[in-house]
Amino acid sequence: MLSALVTPAPDATVPASPAPTLTWAGNRLLRESTPTRILAGSLHYFRVHPDQWRDRLQRLRDLGLNTVDTYVPWNFHQPRAGEAPDFTGWRDIVAFLTIAAEVGLDAIVRPGPYICAEWTNGGLPTWLTASGIPLRTADPRFLEAVDAWFADLLPRITDLQANVGGPVIAVQVENEFGSYGDDPTYVSEVARLLRAHGITEMLYTADGPTDLMLDAGMLPDTLAALTLGSQPGAARDLIRRRRPDEPFFVAEFWNGWFDHWGTAHHVRGTASAAGTLAGIIDDAGSVSIYMAHGGTNFGLWSGANRVDGRLMATTTSYDSDAPIAEDGTLTPKFFAMREVLGATEPVRSTQPEFLPPRRIDVARGADLLAILDAAADASHPVAATSSFEELGADDGFVRYTADALLPDRDVRLVFERIADRAFVFVDGEPVGEIEERGEIEVRGHGTRARIVVLVENRGRVNYGSSIGERKGMLGPVLVDRRIVQHWEASAVDPTSFDVDARRRLSAHTDAGAADSVRPGFATASFEITDAVRDTHLALPGWGTGIVWVNGFLLGRYAEVGPQQTLYVPAPLLRAGANEIALLELRRRGGALELRATAELGPEEEYVEEF
Repeated sequence: MLSALVTPAPDATVPASPAPTLTWAGNRLLRESTPTRILAGSLHYFRVHPDQWRDRLQRLRDLGLNTVDTYVPWNFHQPRAGEAPDFTGWRDIVAFLTIAAEVGLDAIVRPGPYICAEWTNGGLPTWLTASGIPLRTADPRFLEAVDAWFADLLPRITDLQANVGGPVIAVQVENEFGSYGDDPTYVSEVARLLRAHGITEMLYTADGPTDLMLDAGMLPDTLAALTLGSQPGAARDLIRRRRPDEPFFVAEFWNGWFDHWGTAHHVRGTASAAGTLAGIIDDAGSVSIYMAHGGTNFGLWSGANRVDGRLMATTTSYDSDAPIAEDGTLTPKFFAMREVLGATEPVRSTQPEFLPPRRIDVARGADLLAILDAAADASHPVAATSSFEELGADDGFVRYTADALLPDRDVRLVFERIADRAFVFVDGEPVGEIEERGEIEVRGHGTRARIVVLVENRGRVNYGSSIGERKGMLGPVLVDRRIVQHWEASAVDPTSFDVDARRRLSAHTDAGAADSVRPGFATASFEITDAVRDTHLALPGWGTGIVWVNGFLLGRYAEVGPQQTLYVPAPLLRAGANEIALLELRRRGGALELRATAELGPEEEYVEEF
């Protein structure tokens, strides 16, 4: 039998490490020498409210799975440099894995340090990617940071390994490195750090099913898993040619796909997804369904991609057309996959129930410029170009202001590089928007005009060579051909809007604002007199912005869709009075609505192929 690990000769002075639970031989995965296979589903604790972890994990078990796999986003636990990582509350990965074990699931942990996952910055902290250190390389400075992160994270995982009585049966080494770079030692260095911090269970790499990706992603004596959405037969043939003895393990089977704002809602037919799944698990194949339950990109955590050079931001919903929908609904795909997986235990989970539909009136508060005056951090003089990172800002917004001399005629304000989107005001009036670059024509009066440019970070790139790119006003603003040079900038962090801040913004109503559709703040309230249940929030007539529910930053909304409703988990609600607050950047609409079903937009069939 070939082991998945190569263990040096034992040293009598050093306690022997426990043997890994999983090994392999002859294209078969073995668990303590008995043939087995992994039937896993991806479910991310950071995309599911902690009060719903048990419910969603039980739904995985009901699907016929024996394992849950989850990424660990570094930036979710340590968003600020110099602060100890947070593993409490929503970030309590030990609690999540413990519940998985109680439900009867094994676990796979994917600690990165890079995870992709359509999560902002691919899970890497902004303070690290802005440092200038080469990313995802064996550069000692990058590895030192990873080592420190692993030193905090991995002791929480080692005590939960299966070979010491816990649920964790495997740990992934980095993530799809073969589609990113070719540093010949980086992946092996990450594996070394995992071992150094106590991981003794099976390690594996995961890459797309092409020679190019496998060339840079695989490691000797480490299981080489694949990520794919189709053509499992060709993928099996490819890996068998390169690793004749290894079992076939699809570490991500893309049975659906995520959405970008302004596109269609991606779906995959039930028969197509179930058929590919059957092809994967044929001949003792192992799989992790990505996603088994997608969940939600709450707050400002959704990522983005560069598509043909254009930034495409990921939606708040991460439903991903998974067999277990974002709101927990068991879909037709769930039952078709359950049959393919050969599940025989009865389904214990029931279909979720939702609040009755209703309409909710809205009260308008401060206009957007007044909000910025009240909520922005202290202003700092900056050059003609300036990034979020120079101001120590991460997500949210930066407000740039300048007094520019405008000739007494129509003139062009030219924006050479905005990352990502700018809302532009001249002398208090909104004059237009810019995405990445462009120009706006305004009327000058031969005097200085106050220019306000509110730049929005729509999500940091999570995949490819643009990971770590900066946000902000990265190119100058010109009046025709003349650069506006003297700016002040201040960060606006919506995650810091506490209850008092929201109340001030709600109470601060400018003259005429009660009837205004101008961008700004708004609030709404509603009562729950019966059972507290999930719901879906719709914002008909609103433009784009962010929304809080009972003080929790639910996420972004945008009229371009595809999603038209935002999922609101029941744990965010309460019996009695509930508050909704909105920061609208374009156009305040009318009444809000609670709906009993998700509306994720016009559908488009999508199957990822290599």
